[in-house]
Amino acid sequence: MESINTVPIELTVVLGESTMPVNNLLKMGRGAVIELTTLENEEVQVLANNMPIAKGDVVVKGDKIAVSITSKINRDMRKK
Repeated sequence: MESINTVPIELTVVLGESTMPVNNLLKMGRGAVIELTTLENEEVQVLANNMPIAKGDVVVKGDKIAVSITSKINRDMRKK
């Protein structure tokens, strides 16, 4: 069972989406702001190896940012 601790998993939190032409993206500099389609209090999506596994809320405490899991996505919902 110890070998399961060595399996790499890439976790991604999707805060929102945006569409823009590549030339606009290339013109952006440090500190640029990209407007997302998600509203401030909407749940974020948590992916493991690009597969949706949960939804959660962004939590900010001091200079730390975290995600509080609010619900998990079951296998049946992932296939849709």
